[in-house]
Amino acid sequence: MKILLIYPKIPDTFWSFRYALRFIGKKAAFPPLGLLTLASLLPSDWSRRLVDLNVEELADADLAWADMAFIGGMAIQKQSAKRVIARCRAIGLKVVAGGPLFGVEPDDFGEVDHFVLDEAEITLPRFLKDLENGTPERIYRASEFCDLHHTPVPSWDLISMKRYASMSVQFSRGCPFNCEFCNVTVLFGHRPRLKTTQQVLAELDGIYDAGWRSSIFFVDDNFIGNKRYLKSELLPALIEWRKDKKGCLFFTEASIDLADDPELLSLMYRAGFDMVFIGIESPDEASLSECHKVQNKNRDLLQNVRIIQRAGLQVMGGFIVGFDSDTNSTFQRQIDFIQKSGIVTAMVGILQAPPGTRLFDRLRKENRVLSAFSGDNVDGTTNIIPKMGLDRLLDGYRSIMEQIYSPKTFYRRVRTFFKELRPPEFSSPVDLQRFLALIRSGFWLGVLGKERFQYWHLLLWTLVRRPKLLPLAVTLAIYGHHFRRICEKYIFFDSNADVPLH
Repeated sequence: MKILLIYPKIPDTFWSFRYALRFIGKKAAFPPLGLLTLASLLPSDWSRRLVDLNVEELADADLAWADMAFIGGMAIQKQSAKRVIARCRAIGLKVVAGGPLFGVEPDDFGEVDHFVLDEAEITLPRFLKDLENGTPERIYRASEFCDLHHTPVPSWDLISMKRYASMSVQFSRGCPFNCEFCNVTVLFGHRPRLKTTQQVLAELDGIYDAGWRSSIFFVDDNFIGNKRYLKSELLPALIEWRKDKKGCLFFTEASIDLADDPELLSLMYRAGFDMVFIGIESPDEASLSECHKVQNKNRDLLQNVRIIQRAGLQVMGGFIVGFDSDTNSTFQRQIDFIQKSGIVTAMVGILQAPPGTRLFDRLRKENRVLSAFSGDNVDGTTNIIPKMGLDRLLDGYRSIMEQIYSPKTFYRRVRTFFKELRPPEFSSPVDLQRFLALIRSGFWLGVLGKERFQYWHLLLWTLVRRPKLLPLAVTLAIYGHHFRRICEKYIFFDSNADVPLH
């Protein structure tokens, strides 16, 4: 059996980092970890190919080679997935689909032959057994969660690592919290399930032995869901693993209560973590109460961010506007918090209601769900009727984006961050692409860019005040360029001025 695994294209978003990737000669930010793991669950005597549409085109020859196509992805990849499915159907190639994109509303994909949904560790073996017997069903679902101890090492041999900016590892699934707008607990449950330390090290060894020396993303939705195991097992093992390794810095996602645990912060820093994404959502207590973000309530969020930065980890922050309790003043409070916190990578999005979440169920009962869920909360659209009115929400959202990503305020925020950050203990080796990124940024941002004054001012300021952070200054400047390009595309910025087009 010849299996073609296909990963649909991700449209331009903040998370695609498309305009930043050009500076380092990469095609995509992350590899399709889910499909790579699924590939390892297939029978060993089957032939496998993987085509990631984010790094290469899907050729007719690939489709002609295959006996069956496996497609997986997220909601944001829906349009690309539909085009791929149509191409497969046009030549009679059977399609098997799985992942969050297909799990919530499989009826939207009538041309798919078989759905292998929920966690493939459970549903794929059932499908493969029925396929062997000639009796495959159309939909396979799981009524329980899998034991991650049986999850195999991803098939890294199916991709060209050099096309990606980062590799990925998964340590856990599930989150102990229950935010109203989040579908993580719907997909993976409340109790964090863990791989063993030996499994994680085996995956890291595989990546390192393949020649990888750059960043590695622990894709867990909440890496610190089981702090005890992290502190007693995994992080000490990662510290030991790093002793004879070069490069390979880690980053991940976590909840704000990371700031409450100095020991955990210290261990993560020593293990090579230099960045963490945290869902801040809002500085307003009323908004946090509304969405049941209990872990963020009754705390000094600004001080918590600084604690994490001073421990040596850059905080990437997620923010949301459009809660029922938001008012006109909410937008300025978001701006003020982002600027004061020094969260350079501030992902501000408009509230959406993913199907399957409590938010979706609540708003559907109130007849406030408008359209299909796009999976992209930073393109200036939403699938709900906001209580404050859509026009007022969009105006406020634009006011945030035009301020936090205008060159003047963005570069000022980088300096605020650098004043707090503990310099990194580890660094990735300087390779040709990193050197070229410096040259390219100096030309495109420092010569041709509208931010050229701010760019050179930041580099000179960093060289004098925080010289160890100079590579990070270049990286963040490139990120800022990407964020502004996305704003120009989706949030009505003029590409030649810091003024929104209304």
